[in-house]
Amino acid sequence: MKATRLAIPDVILLEPKVFGDERGFFFESFNQRQFEEAVGRPVQFVQDNHSLSSQGVLRGLHYQVKQPQGKLVRVVQGEVFDVAVDIRQHSPTFGKWVGALLSGDNKRLLWVPEGFAHGFLVLSETAEFLYKTTDYYAPQFERCIAWDDSDLSISWPLIGQPLISNKDAQGLDFKSAEVLT
Repeated sequence: MKATRLAIPDVILLEPKVFGDERGFFFESFNQRQFEEAVGRPVQFVQDNHSLSSQGVLRGLHYQVKQPQGKLVRVVQGEVFDVAVDIRQHSPTFGKWVGALLSGDNKRLLWVPEGFAHGFLVLSETAEFLYKTTDYYAPQFERCIAWDDSDLSISWPLIGQPLISNKDAQGLDFKSAEVLT
């Protein structure tokens, strides 16, 4: 598995070795030992999630202020633009973001560690999105930053207005959001 640290070095793009021929393909989508070598520390996952979204759906930017979740994300069908925003107040990259294209075709995974807000935009007709988390979903600790916050200036590859949930429409601007200390 190839591991590439992005502009925010704690966020890692993982590219598995894919073996394919006229019959199809095979790859290890997760290997605990290789993953921990790539991130440089032990990581325990406790929950797997699976979502299906239509083109133009934008989910995020989500995080939990207590029980923060690290997320290992990938797309099994379709394509998304995936974003991680550093919300660790004492980090040198606080308030910065990175993005990556994830798709069923490129089979990439993105490691979004604890201390990041996360979101994605569906670029294909539909997309099935899988993610492993390092802590359980805790709605009482969930927070949302506005996807279109002007201070973050995320370069979403939008065509028209995104489809967002009512909850995401109420996301706070970055300056007002509760962050991790």
